[in-house]
Amino acid sequence: MKKAFILSALAFALPLVSSAAISNISDVGSFIINVINNIIVPVLFAVAFLVFLWGAFQVFILGAQSDDTKEKGKLKMLWGLIGFFVMVSVWGLVNILTGSVSFGNNAGPAGGTPRAGFQVGQ
Repeated sequence: MKKAFILSALAFALPLVSSAAISNISDVGSFIINVINNIIVPVLFAVAFLVFLWGAFQVFILGAQSDDTKEKGKLKMLWGLIGFFVMVSVWGLVNILTGSVSFGNNAGPAGGTPRAGFQVGQ
């Protein structure tokens, strides 16, 4: 079981390693933020959604006769919603950081170089 988990983790991580052409610190920041936004966050959203669905299944299907099963399902639904809330919050903070720091923007200021009203050196 452990071998299968390690092999599947390596299979998923191989594209990350092969596309990791990092030449400066700005590329490192962009790479980390892209991994968070494109891989980690969607996987955690899926896990939170599955926990919520499993809790709903326990409450409405399995817990039809048992109050104990209903309570366990309600608790799982609560943890699924907490997971959604935490992930939306973290994802929003990462996007705010990306927009304010602007990794990968090597163009300089948006307005360009300030110019005087006359030419110097003619």
